[in-house]
Amino acid sequence: MFLEFIIAIVIGVFLGCITGLIPGIHINMVAVVMFTISPFLLLHTSALTIAVVIVSMGVTHTFLDAIPSIFLGAPDADHALSVLPGHRLLLKGQGYQAVTLTAIGSLLSVLLMVAVTPLLIPIVKNGYPLIQKFIPYLIIIASVFLIIKEKKSRFWAVFVYLVSGVLGIAVLGSNVAQPLFPLFSGLFGTSILILSILEKTKIPKQKIEFPKIKNKELAKSTTAGFLASFLTGLLPGLGAAQAAIIASSIFKKMTAESFLVLTGAINTFVMIVSFIALFSIDKARNGAVVIISKILESITIQQLTIFLAVTLVVAGVATILTMKFAKVFTKLMTKVSYQKLAITVIILITGLVIFLTGPLGLLILIVATFTGMIPSLTNIGKNHLMGSLLLPVILFLLL
Repeated sequence: MFLEFIIAIVIGVFLGCITGLIPGIHINMVAVVMFTISPFLLLHTSALTIAVVIVSMGVTHTFLDAIPSIFLGAPDADHALSVLPGHRLLLKGQGYQAVTLTAIGSLLSVLLMVAVTPLLIPIVKNGYPLIQKFIPYLIIIASVFLIIKEKKSRFWAVFVYLVSGVLGIAVLGSNVAQPLFPLFSGLFGTSILILSILEKTKIPKQKIEFPKIKNKELAKSTTAGFLASFLTGLLPGLGAAQAAIIASSIFKKMTAESFLVLTGAINTFVMIVSFIALFSIDKARNGAVVIISKILESITIQQLTIFLAVTLVVAGVATILTMKFAKVFTKLMTKVSYQKLAITVIILITGLVIFLTGPLGLLILIVATFTGMIPSLTNIGKNHLMGSLLLPVILFLLL
């Protein structure tokens, strides 16, 4: 059984590298494929081993998906906000540091979550019904904070929030497969890339240096991420992006470095909290964990312990892989023209959108791209574009 788990971890890490590094290929899609072929797989292995593959893939993904978000501007929903400070550091020659900071956040989140899981289980079991009632109002407060904090123009902040929110409602209500891929690729990816081409942005030589950040900042970012993830990881419709907004509202003054640690931590926090929620209240909070729940039917304390042990091992491996791949991307950025790279990435994203989501997905990408340009053209923060998820979630929870 031990050797079987080791093989499962290796396969899961490999799949996590693919989903993390290639835009448009998400862990949920791979997990669904595994569930589809599970009758065949169960002839040769156990349901728990399949679950270990999915856990390993999911945890690896949360580490590596920061790389295309920061270097290529092709984010998924969980890392959309990391593009903002990540791109700024990239333009300073600090893209490697930006990725490293997200990896530090992810690693710290794993260590903290494994340590406090025995305390969290009874809290989740007893506190879930109480928390559920107040979450939509918490999101409304976070949204108001988001707009009030905008110093340039609150009018445009409200406008962008509502427009992106209506777009999010329309997209999530459509029958498009993987609707968040064209939505977020347009809002936070191609919109940035097109403006960079028009402005003839030049990527400076990238430095491969370990980032400098104070222990106090690490503690603050990790604590904020833990608190926000604990709320969002337990409740329907909420994920890492919403947790980042709530956490940044808790601690208003955060440096770009601290925010990247925060987003990395939250991305992994939410994944692990989903395991705990599945065990404690029998609720699956993301697609990959839904598949685990279907394969195992019910999860025992022994299986949860195995998942946490696997998470610890995978976190160490994923941290090393993230640093290795970040170095590769860093060297590539200095050898190619950013304009040519940006055009190539736009073509790649467009091709993947057409292949995965069809003509309607392409329409979503185009509309989202133009919407994503508004903050840059009006000189306000692109974080207001998170209304695309926040507004639909508020309506979902209230109505």
